[in-house]
Amino acid sequence: MRASMWWQLLLSTLALVSSCAVWHVEAEATIELPPPLQWHFYQNSCPDVERYVRDQVEFYWKQDSTLAVKLIQLLYTDCFIKGCDASILLDGPDTEKTAPQNAPILGFPLEAIDKVKEVLEQHCPGVVSCADIINLAARDAVVLAGGVSYPVPTGRRDGNSSSAKLVDIAVHATPWEKVIHYFEVRGMNVFDVTTLLGGHTLGRTRCKFIAERLYDFNNTGKPDPSMDPSFLAELRVQCPPNSTNSVYLNPDSGSSNRFGKTFYSRVLNHRAVLSIDQQIADREESLQIARRYDANFEDFLKMFGYAMTKLGNTWLLPGDQGEIRKNCRVVNRK
Repeated sequence: MRASMWWQLLLSTLALVSSCAVWHVEAEATIELPPPLQWHFYQNSCPDVERYVRDQVEFYWKQDSTLAVKLIQLLYTDCFIKGCDASILLDGPDTEKTAPQNAPILGFPLEAIDKVKEVLEQHCPGVVSCADIINLAARDAVVLAGGVSYPVPTGRRDGNSSSAKLVDIAVHATPWEKVIHYFEVRGMNVFDVTTLLGGHTLGRTRCKFIAERLYDFNNTGKPDPSMDPSFLAELRVQCPPNSTNSVYLNPDSGSSNRFGKTFYSRVLNHRAVLSIDQQIADREESLQIARRYDANFEDFLKMFGYAMTKLGNTWLLPGDQGEIRKNCRVVNRK
């Protein structure tokens, strides 16, 4: 697609969310919902579901504000393995959560989801799926981290299987074209990828995942030439060879565990930590989106919510499949 067409797409999409006051209404009107999703699915069966989820997420976030990025990662991981079916939560040998790629999301965020489910089972037994809980909790975490609230359709079903062999999450050093394909087969596009990568304003990464950029890019024995030299020097201090340290994905705001305004500015100035983030600046369509977000932080926050809604619509189980788990860690007994 030509750059001018991408620019028109960007402007028209941003126009959908130009006013915070009508953001929820506009998003609901413009996002096509795959079955079995509905807006306000629990309106009659569990009308206070969103309040119950929000209260628990806020309780745990106050204990540890890194919960926000972990719940966002949990949603991404669950939806992109085999669809948004809470299979990431299932215990057992060789389940998705046992895959090495999923180690960062274990522990605290799963405890929060367990507590939400416990509360919902007390008030609305057998009604709210674990898959919906993940989506609602991620939205509330985004808000607590300084993002904009966005509508979450509900009605997802929980899967009854989980396999570590299916875990093929795209990682930090993956080439841009492969990442785009990875998203496209799941119904998302360059706009969504560029926007969701803005979530890297939160969180940390281990030095081993960026060591190649710092010391041996593409087996050249030299650093990634796209990196700003002064930033390269900074990262080498924090990540000496064979380091077990970790660094913030956005050094400007990472310690706050809140969305920061400088992520896209860093991309444009070749100061992104991850290779996949820096690649945003290498393609005209993603570059234009990054420039728009750098110029208008509020546009980014709104569109991040829009992209998160789309993320939560990935590969859903039909209404006659799956179940509503009573315990998110195990399938129901027949």
